[in-house]
Amino acid sequence: MSQIKYRLGRWNQYPFMTVGLIVIMVLVYGAMTVSGGSTNVNVLITYGAKVNALIQQGEWWRLATPMFLHIGFTHILMNMITLYFVGMQIEAAFGHTRFLVMFLVSGIGGNIASFCFSDSLSAGASTAIFGLFGAFMMLGESFWQNPVISQLARTFMAFVVMNIAFDVFTPGIDLAGHIGGLVAGFLVAYTVGVPRIGRVSPVKRTVATIVLIGGLVWLYLHGMAQ
Repeated sequence: MSQIKYRLGRWNQYPFMTVGLIVIMVLVYGAMTVSGGSTNVNVLITYGAKVNALIQQGEWWRLATPMFLHIGFTHILMNMITLYFVGMQIEAAFGHTRFLVMFLVSGIGGNIASFCFSDSLSAGASTAIFGLFGAFMMLGESFWQNPVISQLARTFMAFVVMNIAFDVFTPGIDLAGHIGGLVAGFLVAYTVGVPRIGRVSPVKRTVATIVLIGGLVWLYLHGMAQ
């Protein structure tokens, strides 16, 4: 029995959600490559890239599917490396289920922001990855007394600032999606809580949940009305 508990404990510590997401995205990238290339616009649209006109016509799933698509080898390579190293830390802190919820909500939130503020076709896990950065910001705000968490939060804040500055001066980058994912990740981290580390104020959790849901609904409706 003790050996079974030990094995279950080790499995519970393994970042299988992070690894599973990476495997899915690599498989999708392979399928896109076989179908005609991940940089081919028609292939991207077929596989579910964010296209505002199609979302307005009722293809709402395009607010979720873009986070599993990537445009070119460099795009998926950089995103998967970042997802692995950031994801395994967030998954260890929040737990597997909470991590997955944050990843998906952040990705959708970033895509909704992109839908509202950008007319360009877009795809990539960056919206969700920025949400994981937002989760680090939440940890830093909630547990600033912890020197390790505080240092990590400052490090990732600097990384986020540099990335956003890079986005501003780089054409073709979905800045709205990145900022939307960052904010959604920050808020949803309060919503799901982080019992492995400590208790989050119920007031903060309630306010964050209301702001998150209200903000996403408003952005979606605003995008549909354009």
